[in-house]
Amino acid sequence: MTNPILLDFPDGFETDRLIIRCPQPGDGAALNAAIIESLDDLRPWMPWAQIAPSLEESEERCRRARARFLTREDLPLQLFLKDGTFVGGSGLHRINWDVPKFEIGYWCRASQQGKGYVTEAVRGITRLAFEHLGAERVEIRCDARHEKSRRVAERAGFALEACLRREARDHHGDLRDTLIFALLREEWPNS
Repeated sequence: MTNPILLDFPDGFETDRLIIRCPQPGDGAALNAAIIESLDDLRPWMPWAQIAPSLEESEERCRRARARFLTREDLPLQLFLKDGTFVGGSGLHRINWDVPKFEIGYWCRASQQGKGYVTEAVRGITRLAFEHLGAERVEIRCDARHEKSRRVAERAGFALEACLRREARDHHGDLRDTLIFALLREEWPNS
């Protein structure tokens, strides 16, 4: 396997309605507004969304995310409509470059939910993983109680492989079940 830091691949791409790209310096204000707008929706599922971040914290988050992207430790991505509206966040996480294997995570700002943007993004990011990063496996993991997240995985063509019962604690300390959806190289692009 080539050292991941030597891999050249796009830091952004487009789908039908979205621009999906690595976070950039200056993105903090858009990220901050989306998080604050969406805190009630994010709190049950995202440990990082329990309190409203400051503008400075959001800008720092974008800059640190860009640094992780450049070192290939994590591949965070932001979702924008083509008119520049910030839609949400996603990316390829929990990377195992030896396989290679990636996990897609995602969230959508409250005002943009229900429009299919996250499913569109997941399909595009899955294509990036298989076509540019040599992925053998792409996963989506979610809390079994998170119906919206589960439906995204299903609409994007991922197969439910497992339900890990009482596998983790949520941010309230309660035990939760985790669903694991996956798509393998040989199943792409026919999913």
